[in-house]
Amino acid sequence: MISYQADEKGYYGDFGGAYIPEMLYPNVEELRQQYIQIMNEPSFREEFDQLLRDYVGRPTPLYYAKRLSEKYTTNIYLKREDLNHTGAHKVNNTIGQILMAKKLGKNRIIAETGAGQHGVATATVCALMGIECVVYMGAIDIQRQAPNVARMKMLGATVIPAMSGSRTLKDATNEAIRDWINNPVDTHYIIGSVVGPHPYPDMVARFQSVISEEIKSQLQEKEGRENPDYVVACVGGGSNAAGAFYHYLNQPDVGIIAVEAAGKGIDTGESAATSALGKEGIIHGSKTLLMQTPDGQITEPYSISAGLDYPGVGPMHANLFRTGRGEFISITDEDAMKAGLELCKLEGIIPAIESSHALAIFEKRTFTPEDIVVVNLSGRGDKDLNTYIDYFQL
Repeated sequence: MISYQADEKGYYGDFGGAYIPEMLYPNVEELRQQYIQIMNEPSFREEFDQLLRDYVGRPTPLYYAKRLSEKYTTNIYLKREDLNHTGAHKVNNTIGQILMAKKLGKNRIIAETGAGQHGVATATVCALMGIECVVYMGAIDIQRQAPNVARMKMLGATVIPAMSGSRTLKDATNEAIRDWINNPVDTHYIIGSVVGPHPYPDMVARFQSVISEEIKSQLQEKEGRENPDYVVACVGGGSNAAGAFYHYLNQPDVGIIAVEAAGKGIDTGESAATSALGKEGIIHGSKTLLMQTPDGQITEPYSISAGLDYPGVGPMHANLFRTGRGEFISITDEDAMKAGLELCKLEGIIPAIESSHALAIFEKRTFTPEDIVVVNLSGRGDKDLNTYIDYFQL
């Protein structure tokens, strides 16, 4: 049977691995040799679980969206990651990685962020543990996600703008990697998604797997079964999706639906639909599907959502696409924004625009009245209010 988890070298089928400059090898190798052992230590698990419960507020509810279900004549459950402390799933991973950094004796943390949610989650755990925090963020993202920049600064982080390239997430990641090369001994790099060199995609997925672990027990309680018919999540780099899919990857009766950002349309040149547009390539230390020109230059992604405009996708998701295990659907800005507003009006929940992409599939794809569809509501919409205001002229 095919396994959709990473193998011992960090490959998901053809994708993954660690393609890194020699200068980074000691940092990545130290982590690779120790991450599973540390994660399995009872004292680590105990502290991780306790912080998720008492600080983050887990388990997050699995909410039956009655009015949304009635509209689309199927059974829609929302996994409420928007109710976590800091407002998104990102904190599940940063709690895990800050504990990992402490075990490895690191006293300085760096991170990259696009929408700012991962930056806020990293700044939050650094404040909690009293550890120095530096966050790299694209200059354009700093403008469009001002409230999150303010949060990071209030939490004591230094926010450094990335001025190169498209001045978005990819460029922030480049700057963070440069910093790590220059500060190998005392610094741990908290990557915010299931991207980067092995062991990051696997380690982040394991920390986020608490999402699908909870879905299983919550669905058992509500429906008398652990497995939904479908689990749906938006994918940029793909950590919320990796967490929602994790315990279902090798369960063939559960359909996996990954939703990407089509931007202004797949063929417009302003899109971030990696599965539709990507070819094999290497980005940030990992072999994956990547949007690139015929001569291999990375093309600039675009999405109205700052969290989905990454030119690649995590290697787990590249493999789910390549093998056909995952169904990939691309959603335009317009459809995502409409779906976000619809959730506000039908359920009284303002979703992050990233999550709105996942909600938009109900206009595109039919489910049966018996189907149970779990949508991972990865974050709340506070950070996106200005985008919603401008878009709908509210």
